Amino acid sequence: MEYLIIALGAALAGFVQGLSGFAFGMVAMSLWAWTLEPRMAAVLTVFGSLTGQLIAAVRVRRGFDVAALAPFIAGGLAGIPLGMLLLPYLDMASFKTAIGAFLVLWCPAMLMARRLPPLRWGGRSGDAGAGLIGGVMSAIGGFSGTVPTLWCTLRGYQKDRQRAIIQNFNLTILAVTMAVYLIAGNVTVEMLPRFAVVAPAMLIPTLIGAKVYHRIDEARFRAIVLTLLTVSGVMMLASGLPTVLGRIG
Repeated sequence: MEYLIIALGAALAGFVQGLSGFAFGMVAMSLWAWTLEPRMAAVLTVFGSLTGQLIAAVRVRRGFDVAALAPFIAGGLAGIPLGMLLLPYLDMASFKTAIGAFLVLWCPAMLMARRLPPLRWGGRSGDAGAGLIGGVMSAIGGFSGTVPTLWCTLRGYQKDRQRAIIQNFNLTILAVTMAVYLIAGNVTVEMLPRFAVVAPAMLIPTLIGAKVYHRIDEARFRAIVLTLLTVSGVMMLASGLPTVLGRIG
């Protein structure tokens, strides 16, 4: 049953990542969090996200703008060690509840207010800040793309530019996160059979998602991204809020 749930989570998350360029961790964790212990779920999420990015990099090529990408990468690389330092002390339930509540409140508001002008402030420092949070969240559980994707959406980037930034950012930050996990001993021998389930389970769904990406326009892509961010927030709330409320009660 555990391997079936791992395969189902990987397949569903692979399709979503192939379509949107992010959100593997959020989707997969919504299933895996109920059956896998947190450290194993985090490692599998990083592995699956990285595998999906490698597949998408071949199927969905949208350029490599070094100037646009550099601040995101710089912030993300700084955020990974910070996330590793925070991880032993972090209350995961409170973290998921806070992030989930923000996404659930903010993203539907943006979805309904489609004519809102894009943000003109922040610039490269804002890009670096979004990358920093993405790096921290990558180390915590493979959620590297959530905040950078939201930031790019707020900035009003066209879908191909946003895809190029997020895809290359995720690929870089997740590769470094996986290397850090290996060095820190977070990856164990017992996880290897589960890696062998995740990779093939997500292959075809990721390719299908990438194919769908090519067929959607700007408005629909923005709506899909904001909807996925909202769903991600709901999943995080569902995972973290019961624990938080249980403590209060």
